[in-house]
Amino acid sequence: MKPTQKLHDIGQSLWVDNITRDMLREGTLKGYIEDLSVTGLTSNPTIFDKAIGAGASYDQQIAEVSAGAENPDGPGANSDENVFFELALADLREATDLFADAHARTAGIDGFVSLEVSPLLADDAGATIEQAAKLHAKGERSNLYIKIPGTPAGTEAIEESIFAGIPINVTLLFDDRQYLASAEAYMKGIERRIEAGLDPVVNSVASIFMSRWDVAVADEVPAELKNRLGIAIGGRAYRAYRELLNSDRWLRLANAGARPQRLLWASTGTKDPEASDTLYIEAFASPFTVNTMPDKTLEAFADHGQVGDLMDPGGGAAEGALKEFEGAGIDLAALAQRLQDEGKESFNKSWEELLKTIAGKRGVTA
Repeated sequence: MKPTQKLHDIGQSLWVDNITRDMLREGTLKGYIEDLSVTGLTSNPTIFDKAIGAGASYDQQIAEVSAGAENPDGPGANSDENVFFELALADLREATDLFADAHARTAGIDGFVSLEVSPLLADDAGATIEQAAKLHAKGERSNLYIKIPGTPAGTEAIEESIFAGIPINVTLLFDDRQYLASAEAYMKGIERRIEAGLDPVVNSVASIFMSRWDVAVADEVPAELKNRLGIAIGGRAYRAYRELLNSDRWLRLANAGARPQRLLWASTGTKDPEASDTLYIEAFASPFTVNTMPDKTLEAFADHGQVGDLMDPGGGAAEGALKEFEGAGIDLAALAQRLQDEGKESFNKSWEELLKTIAGKRGVTA
């Protein structure tokens, strides 16, 4: 049995953090589903920028969308941003169809793909809410997540979008406090739906980024602490997740028919070339969670990964490890905020680069 199948069998969903039109046309994604137990997919502007800029796979559709004189979306519909969303949705609709069996088999819990709202809207709750609704409607698939960053403005948009019945992937989370803020927004949205007599089933995942912690402190901690911070932060977050699932508040919602917002491990590709290329996959083996990983990491884990002990719901050795980092001068709360702020800036830059790529393909001066 392949390690990917073993991980799936312990109750974790394996998603691939990549999409390109070539992956779809050449059957790569279909192979991941059939051979490596992949049941979902995530995307982001950087992924699409690389895919669109790498060759000519998107050129024909770019020309067709750009030339569309009669666009029902009205003025500005052929902007670089909207051209991008047409390209992305074409790929993601095809991907959702590949995951339709997983979506049906799990009664709608799994089998999702994700599309991100414009990162430039991260501090504008109203615009985020509007764009999330528009993108999900245009996607025309029940297994399409809309990604909203878990910033303070984002939590307002998450609550309103969940209340509106839109499946949400909360992105850009870094620690247990940021995760719990997103979970609070999710639960408020569900509670409002129950109060309004609406269906309480609206799916969501909360994506917490792991490897960036270790990159951030690589030059600030002694050798024995390298590549341990992300795992320790994950242990604390997993404890918070399991405690929330056992809370009276959540159990009341579950009794009303709601489904939990699942915890998703993101940024699980190893950045340190001297560390194991399956480090974060093995460390975050845990039931009723998702691990979304780059395709190279997925293939590496399928080849030589090991499924050992599962994560401790009580956090295991996480607190002891985190005290060591604090002893080494790392302010964990400040670093979590810094990582989220830097993540916002990085997403903005990726978005701007993506739009430049689209403009270049259209023959337009950015």
